[in-house]
Amino acid sequence: MIRAGKNFAAADRSPFTPVALGPEQRQHALDTMASTELDVLVIGAGVVGAGTALDAVTRGLTVGLVEARDYAAGTSSRSSKLIHGGLRYLKQLDFRLVFEALRERSLILGTLAPHLAKPVEFVYPLERRGLDRAWVGTGVGVYDLLGAGRGVPGHHRHLGKRATLARFPGAKRGAVHGGVSFYEGQLDDARHTMMLSRTAASHGALVASSARVVDFLREDGRVVGALVHDLESGRYLRVRAARTINAAGPWTDELQDVLGTPGDFRVRTSKGVHIVVPRDRIDSETGLITETEKSLLFVIPCPWSDQHWVIGTTDTDWEHGPAHPAATSADIDYILAQVNQLLETPISRDDIVGVYAGLRPLLAGTAAQTTALSREHAVVSPAPGLVVVAGGKYTTYRVMAADAVDLAVADLPGRVGPSRTARVPLVGAHGYHELTLSIPRLAAELGVDITTAEHLLGRYGSAVTEIRDIVGAHPELSAPLGNSRYLAAEIVYAVTHEGALHLDDILTRRTRLSIETGTRGADSAAEVAHLVASHLGWDDARIAREIATYLARVDAELRANTRPDDESADAIRAAAPDSRGPFESLADDRIPV
Repeated sequence: MIRAGKNFAAADRSPFTPVALGPEQRQHALDTMASTELDVLVIGAGVVGAGTALDAVTRGLTVGLVEARDYAAGTSSRSSKLIHGGLRYLKQLDFRLVFEALRERSLILGTLAPHLAKPVEFVYPLERRGLDRAWVGTGVGVYDLLGAGRGVPGHHRHLGKRATLARFPGAKRGAVHGGVSFYEGQLDDARHTMMLSRTAASHGALVASSARVVDFLREDGRVVGALVHDLESGRYLRVRAARTINAAGPWTDELQDVLGTPGDFRVRTSKGVHIVVPRDRIDSETGLITETEKSLLFVIPCPWSDQHWVIGTTDTDWEHGPAHPAATSADIDYILAQVNQLLETPISRDDIVGVYAGLRPLLAGTAAQTTALSREHAVVSPAPGLVVVAGGKYTTYRVMAADAVDLAVADLPGRVGPSRTARVPLVGAHGYHELTLSIPRLAAELGVDITTAEHLLGRYGSAVTEIRDIVGAHPELSAPLGNSRYLAAEIVYAVTHEGALHLDDILTRRTRLSIETGTRGADSAAEVAHLVASHLGWDDARIAREIATYLARVDAELRANTRPDDESADAIRAAAPDSRGPFESLADDRIPV
């Protein structure tokens, strides 16, 4: 068995030198995984799986990370984009969970990803005199006490009606009588999760997307790795590992069923829907939060653009396939009805430029053998050699990852130290603060204006120098993509450095064109496809197929958004072609090697 630092020439570079997640790196990672035995194989590159790979590799273990689709393609690109303590847990008197989440918020904002995460002010508008102020003020006050010094500026403030309307001029007159102001953290979840994966690779992990686990390898009752289907080439690989960690989120039960061993818990999926509207449709200087009869509703300044709001969410059971949850007409109507209770000038469907739906993997049943410290997630070993981690929330991904690795390595030969990730910044964090003092110089080197340079620094941190190098070699790539704020160089970089393999990866997760333009990115599809074709080896037929697949996906999502229920919406969305081929059940995709 080899040790971390030897894979992908890691011994020849500093662990803080970013590895480019390009097509060659992916091929090398798969070939190496197939030809050696790993200490740990992690299944699923959502935030928990990517965090688990980083946790394991920084403990000195040899690590593989495989993802069936794209980095953050599932739940981890479809959240509320918040790093928060969880006000709703205060109502359940779960102070330990809130404290844990506030601690993690501080780490993400201050140490791990200051380039990706920022504090954001919220106002909780008070609609019921007396009662609202007492409840919200007490709750946020406890929040302050638990999160003292936890990465956001100042403490909460009580606002009178005049001060509230100054922060939120668009409030419905007569409905809002005051407010409470406080801070949370926010980030672009898809970029953060991809950066986690890239950071793991930069520390020596072998990472590959479009690599679907279709079965487990077993010897003498132990799980000793997995059978992996490379969805790009079609080949199957046997990846051996001393320990395998299933961090597949909504797909957890599907993999558990393949094993044929009863699990200690099941995962129940809950659908959360968000809409995106232009910033000028809601007149507010801050984000907004209010409580509905079902959950909390957020109006969030868009973390990747100062031109949009993200509004949500819903919380309804989802009983269909996990790959493509669909928002229904009823979901959209619910969000509009709730937010319009706060607004003097209501917003309508005509104002919506984007809609997305994600699945929360919630624990169901009991977990008699759970070793997790938080009741919000569970970590178990259902079979020798296998660990399953599920549940939890985005903010506490690092805690979940550490718990999963702790259990996985408990009986590995030799001593494995504790988690180190509280002190491991992500790619782009090193030197970020220094670069913020040199934005005019950076803008000049890139040939862009100050606003664009600030935008790039907020997306890439110190890795923006890699964008600068691309522009230096190809000055024509400093031009914007169509009418967007993205540079052509960012599109190429998404493939050469950030692991994008398909048009959908670029338009949906490396950029957010799929939810920040009225055309859902369709008007950029052809230009993007031609920019990356040479880097991905696409001929004219492949370019046409990628464009057609993306346009069919957009059409299916728009039609699904008009359906009244999950069943009819899912039927439309699931019928659309997929860039990685049809996702048949694992039972139909297990081919002996």
